Amino acid sequence: MRKSKLIFRSLLMVLVILLLALPSFASGRNASKGSNELSELELYPGGMAFGVKVISKGLTVVKFTETEGENASGAYLAGMRQGDIITKVNGVDITSIEGFVTEIEKCKGAPIIIEAIRGNEELSFRVKAKYCKEDGKYKTGIWVKDSTSGIGTVTFVNPKNNAFGGLGHAICDSSNGRVVPISKGLVLDVDINGVVKGRIGDAGELKGVFKNKKIGSLIKNCTSGVFGITGENVFECPEGPMSLCPKEELKEGDAYIWCTVTDGKPEKYSIKISNIDTSNTSVKNFKVTVTDPRLLNITGGIVQGMSGSPIIQNERIVGAVTHVLINNPTEGYGIFIENMINAMPEILR
Repeated sequence: MRKSKLIFRSLLMVLVILLLALPSFASGRNASKGSNELSELELYPGGMAFGVKVISKGLTVVKFTETEGENASGAYLAGMRQGDIITKVNGVDITSIEGFVTEIEKCKGAPIIIEAIRGNEELSFRVKAKYCKEDGKYKTGIWVKDSTSGIGTVTFVNPKNNAFGGLGHAICDSSNGRVVPISKGLVLDVDINGVVKGRIGDAGELKGVFKNKKIGSLIKNCTSGVFGITGENVFECPEGPMSLCPKEELKEGDAYIWCTVTDGKPEKYSIKISNIDTSNTSVKNFKVTVTDPRLLNITGGIVQGMSGSPIIQNERIVGAVTHVLINNPTEGYGIFIENMINAMPEILR
């Protein structure tokens, strides 16, 4: 009997040790899978401009009619602030401005409960709407918006499923700098028709016109970029499929980017890479300096709308342009392609 107990205890100890070791084995497998996946992927470099319209989850508070005095906004007095995202009114989900106005009208002057998100907090406010004689309607005293739009650059296209990644950073709300949560995202065709040249202290930008033609859907908006899917052959990539460069193999020195600033199609421009930081997990992983005289003449360097321009070195995609230095528009930052791929939804890989 005693021998049986000893054998049982020994087997139990072995089982416990194996269970404790399982997380390490799992993480080792995942790391190996990620490394292999990066080396196995071949993507088309982008450089094409695209338009995006993001329909947010809820309504973003943009501003208040008044904050002080007898005409002060009822919402402001209740504690709401610019950048809050309204999700419900009296328990009803809010997905559009029209729906918000309808629920406010239903109150007929009675206090209403507005639920909102502020950062990671879920808040509730008891708001007294005021009757506006001019419009004959009850109002909370806030301006809201339900969508954000802009222009960016495609970083890569996956030829297997027409998925793409772009921007290299998130689409953020201009009022608070926070990542816009997506309810629905539209990818639109765009014509670049002008450039505001970047100058010291003043970031330039690409000017474009939306064609109002939906060419795809945006699936994810995060700190490492935006990701979506389009129809077949929507984007005409400037080069064939390329392998991806792990961050440890990126070198300081010459490289080039693809971006669209004239003629409606991507062109190649020379840059230099420096200040590589492989430990950095943000979107500013290395410095990019524009050296191409043609691009400097057209844009002054890096301008808004060029975010996402793919960076190529030694015939591999190494990353994307993300930011410009306001005090020197010839310089900016880039994100490792590895970081973008790691953030890409599994369904798009």
